[in-house]
Amino acid sequence: MSEPLLVALLGPTASGKTALSLVLAERFSGEILNCDSVAVYRDFEIGTAKPSAAHRRRVPHHLLDLLPPNEVMTAGDYARRAREVVEDLKRRQKLPLVVGGTGFYLRALLEGLFTGPQRSEELRERLRAIGAGKGSAYLHRVLARIDRAASQRIHPHDLPKIVRALEVCLLARQPMSKLWQAGREPLHGFRILRIGLDPDRELLYQRINQRALQMFAEGLVAETERLMQKYPNSPVLNSLGYKQAGQLLRGELAMEAALSAAAQGHRNYAKRQMTWFRREPGVHWLEGFGDDPLIESQAIRLVAAHLPEEG
Repeated sequence: MSEPLLVALLGPTASGKTALSLVLAERFSGEILNCDSVAVYRDFEIGTAKPSAAHRRRVPHHLLDLLPPNEVMTAGDYARRAREVVEDLKRRQKLPLVVGGTGFYLRALLEGLFTGPQRSEELRERLRAIGAGKGSAYLHRVLARIDRAASQRIHPHDLPKIVRALEVCLLARQPMSKLWQAGREPLHGFRILRIGLDPDRELLYQRINQRALQMFAEGLVAETERLMQKYPNSPVLNSLGYKQAGQLLRGELAMEAALSAAAQGHRNYAKRQMTWFRREPGVHWLEGFGDDPLIESQAIRLVAAHLPEEG
């Protein structure tokens, strides 16, 4: 019997990955693994667009609500946990469906990461303090001088990743990008099918704008206020939606400006996601949204064609 299949469902935010994953999981006896770097944290709900309770009752979900927001989930941590889950699904003869928009998490799971130097909490705290004082863009410029290749992979506002990259460079005494090339251990024992959603850009932006409106209407500001009180130093509060709601609460933005900034931030994020996913190997791109019946049928045919033959 050939190796079992693993399906990675990727695409930009608001492209309908959740809807399609439910269809595929129910059709092929699958279970869903979250691959979103914010949805792994507890208490962050509205701004993450996590699967609803009804969705979770329909299909088992994994790797949601793993950590409190004052802890850090690295890509390596995610990959270790995800590999444990997919091995369990393999034993139970369930189809793993890895679903989400965090490309670095997906790469860590499927291709593996380098073994970096042991963490230094003292160095990390010093770097965070510099970032808090001078801004993430300043640290990003420092990273670009030390390791230009790594800086090009990390957004200038992504302080946790910038801090981690600088920590690795300083502790290893060499660019992190060089370490990336060595010591990787790809996922073994599965055939990988990558399905990508690539809807029309303007229609996608309309959905993103509507989602931003919906999040604010559903209570994102009140949720952010509770989270700021409970986890005042959590870096997750800088994620899209929560950041703009926090600026509203601090009086830095008016409601209309906060809503506009959140929508714009998500549109920019969708562009970066597609740039990343275009570099993924062997993606079967479907030109539409995951809740479109035509796209659903195309995805079903793809999965059926790649399932291992029994016997």
